[in-house]
Amino acid sequence: MLPQTEMLGEGTKGLDLRSDADVLACLLDAQKAALNGLDGCLAGLSQGAALLSNAIKSGGRIHYAAAGSSGLMGLADGAELPGTYGLSPESISISMAGGIPTGAEMPGHTEDDVDAAKVASAGVRSGDAVIAISASGSTPFPLDFVRHARSAGAKIICIANNNDAPLFEHADCAIFLNTPPELIAGSTRMGAATAQKVALNMMSTLMGIRLGHVHDGMMVNVVADNRKLRQRAEGIIKKIAGVSDAEASLALHKAAGNLKPAILLAAGATTVTQADQMLAQSGGHLRPALEQL
Repeated sequence: MLPQTEMLGEGTKGLDLRSDADVLACLLDAQKAALNGLDGCLAGLSQGAALLSNAIKSGGRIHYAAAGSSGLMGLADGAELPGTYGLSPESISISMAGGIPTGAEMPGHTEDDVDAAKVASAGVRSGDAVIAISASGSTPFPLDFVRHARSAGAKIICIANNNDAPLFEHADCAIFLNTPPELIAGSTRMGAATAQKVALNMMSTLMGIRLGHVHDGMMVNVVADNRKLRQRAEGIIKKIAGVSDAEASLALHKAAGNLKPAILLAAGATTVTQADQMLAQSGGHLRPALEQL
């Protein structure tokens, strides 16, 4: 029997003969149905987020390992974490079969390269966390990556869209995305990848919250390195500290662009040193630091 990710979806008879509007409606319905596959994953995503936050708090790294569309989903999630949550770029590693593409060429044979997986996993250490992603759950590159990473002592999170995925045999945290067969059979860049992206976004966002980088829905550890983000940072300072535009801008300047200390300065801390000490005492969490004022 074919794995679920290779089966032909329902309602595809004569798909190529239908109107544009009908085809697009079918595609949209398939994407929505794929998201329903996350309904049973919340406990797994919570466990995975804990493993990720523990790795970061202990000075470890987060490694994404995948091929093809799954690799692109890992890249989309991991590459945003330093800017969004102020994580060190060196704390995030993205290993994609064949390397991260710079154009439209993404050859399929690289997903079978187990030697490349061994080389890519050489930097994994005890205390790190690995997120391995594969729609089929049997792709050789992430499968061999986690074998080596597990032997190095890393914690392994595996995400797959087939329930009996071999990948899950190596997981500390197994997350099965129960997505239906694709409308275009085997085209897992569609529903399966959509569910993967949402699962990754949910897990890494929960990690960011648990690390103390979110306050009332605001990203208080954002790296404000362009005009839009500086404006956002100043707006966050105004909202939390209840100060004017000028006071928010001055606090951000005094804190050299570091948002949490800037918020504390605007709220009443007298120096950056004091603000930093308050954050150190609160484990980097803004709310208990504000309560000290």
